[in-house]
Amino acid sequence: MPFTQAEIEEERAHFANVIATFQQYAPYALNANNRRRKDIYTIPIEDRELLESVGYKERIAATDKAILANAEFLSHIIANPEIFGEELDPDNAEEVGQVPEGSQGHQHMQNHASHGHAHSHPQTHAHGSHSHSHGPPQGPSGQHRERGGKRRYKPTEHDMDKLRSTLKQLVRDWSEEGKVERDLCYEPMKEALLQHFSDIPEGERRNFRVLVPGAGLGRLAWDVAKLGFACQGNEFSHYMLLASFYMLNRTDEINKHTIYPYVHSFSNIENNEGLLRPISIPDVLPSSLPPGSDFSLVAGDFEEIYGVEDADEGEPQAGQWDAVLTCFFIDTAKNIVNYLRIIHRILAPGGVWINLGPLLWHWENNTTNDPSIELTLDEVKALARHIGFEISNERTIDTTYTNNAQSMLGYVYHAAFWTATKIV
Repeated sequence: MPFTQAEIEEERAHFANVIATFQQYAPYALNANNRRRKDIYTIPIEDRELLESVGYKERIAATDKAILANAEFLSHIIANPEIFGEELDPDNAEEVGQVPEGSQGHQHMQNHASHGHAHSHPQTHAHGSHSHSHGPPQGPSGQHRERGGKRRYKPTEHDMDKLRSTLKQLVRDWSEEGKVERDLCYEPMKEALLQHFSDIPEGERRNFRVLVPGAGLGRLAWDVAKLGFACQGNEFSHYMLLASFYMLNRTDEINKHTIYPYVHSFSNIENNEGLLRPISIPDVLPSSLPPGSDFSLVAGDFEEIYGVEDADEGEPQAGQWDAVLTCFFIDTAKNIVNYLRIIHRILAPGGVWINLGPLLWHWENNTTNDPSIELTLDEVKALARHIGFEISNERTIDTTYTNNAQSMLGYVYHAAFWTATKIV
């Protein structure tokens, strides 16, 4: 059904707030780092001298430089936000640079409600605790401060955590360092896809449509298109969509950009390299897909786009997909029954659903009064069978997610992997 004017205005406001978060990354991160500098002067002078002798002040100064380098990169991402059909407030436009014109092979479609998709683990003082940023906003919403008579959004810590997670997601999806983590997740899924279509000549794969919901920064979907399949990614988060658009459409050299994704926390760091090492992106040329590749990325809510049953309300989806690949995705559901029902409905007879991920139910204990159905792994698989899937090739894959490989702390998921064929 069409969106109301109020919903459209809410979406515009959210997009503007995301842009404001990108723009205010540098002062926010520099302020947090400057707190460390100030704290030095709260301790006895002899302690200060000892800290200086081990290089603590130099590390703080180096972190400032890394933050500014990140800010420069982020400014390129938001230099052309009109790609989403939105215009910046004139007061903010002066803070945004320009990028060259031209794009290829990548499609964004504006849709409603883009409020965050990323498995991440912010550091806390509670050992072993972790959180994620898929789902409901945490804590108070951002404040607006006056600027030139106009209210300007002041990002919250939760907003900035999403942006920091996006930087780490760039490592996972588009860097050489992220290859180990990528391969643990993406390679089994691609191998299962090729196995399912092993009787199809490579030149005919373009006739088979593959959907990747929760596509993040688009690497898995890009890899599938690289194999020759017609592939569409779907993503919900404006942070991810802005970054993926820039990487896929505005990046024309391998290792063109350098980011410092690990500078935001000094905890659990063995040495300066663990904190300050540069990461070059991308490790491949995004425009290197074969000529005629069918690859797109659609912005919006999975259920709203692919759950449409009335063809008059949108693109008919039932039976139109030959494969659906879900990587760290199904636990974003408020109602997992509806997710699985949609996947089953949009698959063609004999189509395959390939899944890998944990069950970190993202709406559990939410503060927004949203429903949250939280099944065990056995219950999820039983539900899939009831809906009409035959599950095979089940196994557990141990993997991290946007992990700092040189940190003293790392979370390992015992992720569930399976191939499921639509049989009814």
